[in-house]
Amino acid sequence: MKNFKDKIVVVTGAASGMGKAYALEFAKLGAKLALCDFNFEDLQKVALTVESIIGKESVYTQNVDVSDKDQVFDFADKVKSTFGNAHVVINNAGIEGAVVQFKDIDISDYKRVMDINFYGVVYGSKAFLPQLEANNEGALVNVASIFGLIGVIANTDYCASKFAVTGFTESLVLEYYKSPISIHCLHPGGINTNIAHKSENQEFSKKYLITPPSDIVKYVIKSIQVNRPKIVYGEGSFKARFAANFLPKKLYNFLAWKEFKKTLKH
Repeated sequence: MKNFKDKIVVVTGAASGMGKAYALEFAKLGAKLALCDFNFEDLQKVALTVESIIGKESVYTQNVDVSDKDQVFDFADKVKSTFGNAHVVINNAGIEGAVVQFKDIDISDYKRVMDINFYGVVYGSKAFLPQLEANNEGALVNVASIFGLIGVIANTDYCASKFAVTGFTESLVLEYYKSPISIHCLHPGGINTNIAHKSENQEFSKKYLITPPSDIVKYVIKSIQVNRPKIVYGEGSFKARFAANFLPKKLYNFLAWKEFKKTLKH
């Protein structure tokens, strides 16, 4: 997909951070926006901003918890009845993990993180892919993480959820290989968002999470236009990907342990 003028773009988790950045960039390109978030108050603030660019009639918002399948499918139905079938879907909503080592984590944290970070992506894909197919064109972007390519200390829950998104989306890429629908797995690294500001580990956030959301959003849009299935961008992302893929595993494990253990709370 090259042109987004008057196309219907769906963004989950649109109240802040990268979700807000997607809304702003696609509004500048003349798209119609369907935005959802669990934080409806902040979502309405984003809506007011993009309405000043594309007009109120081109923006639809809904309070949605993406871990609730029925809410996601209801959102998809409302988008279709409001604008018609979606053209671009950005499954962006996500949360950070407990940010503690495995010996200290509560098992319930895994369900909480998986329900939003993984099942939210599954529900969004299942609800909206039929709309893209009905248009015979479109793009689906599922947001994983650089931590969906490499494991790191004190992130077993978060890494598990993002590795799951990676495997799920890479399978979809193959299933839709010959279709007019492009499937993309996004692996952002080091993005400076509200999650970073609220992180339990501020030392980690200040050192690694510094890339402006608008930078990666512009790169994602270009990646959709050239149909780049795997999108890797952000502070340290290319270095981490290279190290994980090409260094001997024993050496990589030592270097990663040495680097990330500095940020652990003691």
